[in-house]
Amino acid sequence: MRTVSEHQKVVAGLLTRPAPVQVPLEQAAGRALAADLVAARPLPAFDNSAMDGYAVRAEDVAGAGAEHPVVLPVAEDVPAGRVDGPPLAPGTAHRIMTGAPMPAGADAVVQVEATDGGTTTVTIRESREPGKHVRSAGEDVRAGDTALPAGVVLGSAQLGLVAALGEPTVAVVPPLRVLVLSTGSELVEPGQPLQHGQIHESNGIMLASAVRAAGADAEQLHFVADDVTAFHAALQPRLAEVDLVITSGGVSAGAYEVVKDALTGQGVEFVKVAMQPGMPQGAGRLDGVPVVTLPGNPVSSLVSFEVFLRPAIRSAMGLPPGRHVVRARLSEPLDSPAGRRQFRRGVLDRATGTVHAMGPPASHFLRWMATSNCLLDLPEDAVHLAEGTEVDAWLID
Repeated sequence: MRTVSEHQKVVAGLLTRPAPVQVPLEQAAGRALAADLVAARPLPAFDNSAMDGYAVRAEDVAGAGAEHPVVLPVAEDVPAGRVDGPPLAPGTAHRIMTGAPMPAGADAVVQVEATDGGTTTVTIRESREPGKHVRSAGEDVRAGDTALPAGVVLGSAQLGLVAALGEPTVAVVPPLRVLVLSTGSELVEPGQPLQHGQIHESNGIMLASAVRAAGADAEQLHFVADDVTAFHAALQPRLAEVDLVITSGGVSAGAYEVVKDALTGQGVEFVKVAMQPGMPQGAGRLDGVPVVTLPGNPVSSLVSFEVFLRPAIRSAMGLPPGRHVVRARLSEPLDSPAGRRQFRRGVLDRATGTVHAMGPPASHFLRWMATSNCLLDLPEDAVHLAEGTEVDAWLID
């Protein structure tokens, strides 16, 4: 059987980074920057006041103190946004607000708390060194600087910086376009009545949601019957529109494994991976489009997505690939099948650093997956794990 690591490399090797796109800033959150952001202008763009107060010449307030204040006429008001402020004449002050441009000739700001707050004349009770309370042009970013390197993920602070530099758009790695296809003649849409032997389809919404949570775009193609002709008829027209196809179901050794029957010999390889749950897997290309086929049992399907597809999808989009992994102590003994890497649903108690498995290991117990906050990653050679054994826990909440 193929190891988990080997199959991870196969799946990751199928996906390529999409071409960069230029998008408005409001569409860029969470995306990776596709190229270095080089500042076209400095930040701040001009010398401005860091305080509400008075713009002065430092030499005019030299020696000012509580016992010997300096009184200056207030020649101008300079609110933030004023673009026509006149220069500061020697021996005068301009009342100035935070962020307002420094008048030519002024080299310091006395904050209002060190004055009497006058509007015609101002009494200044403290001296100031040149440059005090002045934000100099370019002291944050100089024109020509690399403000953000390619590959950084654009969060709120990064987008704020891009906007402050005056850029209305930014080049990002776009989301992969993923088609999620559920197969099975037994599947019925939620909300519809079931006949004996039918089940409500759940893998589609589950996997599509997981794709979106990973940062990609997802579309569901519902309820493809266990028929090779119907499978190809549903899938072929969509291949040119997507970057990845994910299927669930139809990959085991039964008599009606439609995905395996339809794609064997068409560029998709079907293998067994030494893991539990999720042993039957498939990966390859159909008409050049990456296809990853997952098992149909819901827990197998979602665990397989976490192990193989989530890191590959995120890496292809320039995003940090892995789940956060912590070491935790088992709160109970566990058994794991020899030679298989087992992924058990679990709940981590962050306060104590302990973790306990949720429910049996079988792949149809979806409720236990829905009430877990981690996956316990148990290595292939771990057969009997005693209480207190440290294991890796992938945080999935």
